[in-house]
Amino acid sequence: MKIITSLSVILAGSLTFLPALAVEYWSPVDSGTQVELRGLSVVSTKVAWASGAKGTVLRTSDGEHWTAMQVAGAEALDFRDIQAFDQDHAIIMSAGPGPLSRLYMTTNGGASWQLLKTNQAASGFWNAMTFPDARTGLLFGDPVDGSFQVLLSTDGGLHWQEQTHEGLAALSNEGGFAASGTCITSHGSKNAWIVSGGADKTRVFSSHDQAKTWSAVNLPIPAGAPSKGAFSVAFLNEKNGMAVGGDYKLPQLNTMNGARTEDGGQSWQAVQVLPQGFMSVIATVPGAANTYVAAGLAGSGISRDAGKTWQVLSSTPMNTVAFANAELGWAVGPKGLLMKLQNR
Repeated sequence: MKIITSLSVILAGSLTFLPALAVEYWSPVDSGTQVELRGLSVVSTKVAWASGAKGTVLRTSDGEHWTAMQVAGAEALDFRDIQAFDQDHAIIMSAGPGPLSRLYMTTNGGASWQLLKTNQAASGFWNAMTFPDARTGLLFGDPVDGSFQVLLSTDGGLHWQEQTHEGLAALSNEGGFAASGTCITSHGSKNAWIVSGGADKTRVFSSHDQAKTWSAVNLPIPAGAPSKGAFSVAFLNEKNGMAVGGDYKLPQLNTMNGARTEDGGQSWQAVQVLPQGFMSVIATVPGAANTYVAAGLAGSGISRDAGKTWQVLSSTPMNTVAFANAELGWAVGPKGLLMKLQNR
C-alpha cells in the first residue's frame, strides 16, 4: 500500500520494561543514519539487521555497534522489510509501485547484494515477507487484478512461485500496509496470516496448508479510510494470535487498535492496546511466555497475558520492534531512530 509518513518529532529517553523483578531500559543507540527505518530482524543477542529508506541497511554483529550501508544501485528504494539468517546472510524487500518492489540478498554481510526478484505487475506493491524457517518464505503484496499477491519460496528465497486462490480476493480499496514488515506472519511452515485495511472492513486472511488455500474473516479494528485498518499480526503458537493497527494519519486517535484470537484466526475479540493510538507492529518475545510488545507512532506497550491486558512502556514513536529473548530487543523508527532494550 502507499508509502506511510510518520511524525517528525522523536521523543528520546529510557523506560522500564519487562519482568517486574528486573530493571530494563530502552536506550537510544547511534544508527549512523537519519533515514526512516522500518525493517528489523533480530537473529541473536549479537546479530541484528535493520533496513529503511534510500537503499539503507544496518547491521550489528556484536550487539553493540551498528554499521550503516547503502545497497549499490538501490539508493532510491525504500527497504520496508528484512529477513536475516545470520551475520552474513540476509534478504531485503523494497516496497513501491510495480518494479520498485524488489528482493535482494547478501551472503557476505552486506559487502555485495544480488537482485533476486522484481515485481512484474505494474499495479503491484509488495508489503512484507515472512520466513518460518531458512528454506520457506512467503511474500505478500497488494491486489493485482482483484486478488492479493502471495508468493512462496521453498529454497530460501532464491525462487518464488505465485499462489492463487479465490480466498485472496480483495475488497474495493483493500490493501496491506508496508509499515513494519509485519502485516504477514507465520508459525511453522504450514500456517500463515495476513492482515489488511483501507476498505470498509478490516480483515485477516489465514492459510494452514503452506499458502495453497486461504480464508478471510473480519477484524474488530476500524477501517473505512486508506489510512485505517490492521497493520501487523503475530502468533504465539498455532492458536493464539494478535493483530494491531489504527489510523497512521491520526496516531493519537482513541479508537480500537487491537484484536486477539484463540482459535487460529477463525474468530477475533477486540482489545484496547496501550498506549491508545496507532500501532504498526505486534511482536512476540522469545523466552517470555504469553508476552507481546506492540509499538507505533503512539508509543509502545506490553502484555504478559497473551494480549488480554496491557501496560504502557513509552510514548516514543517507533515503527517496529523485535527481540532476541526476554532480556534483549531492538526498535527502529523515524529519522534513523534505533533503540536497544537490555536487562540492566
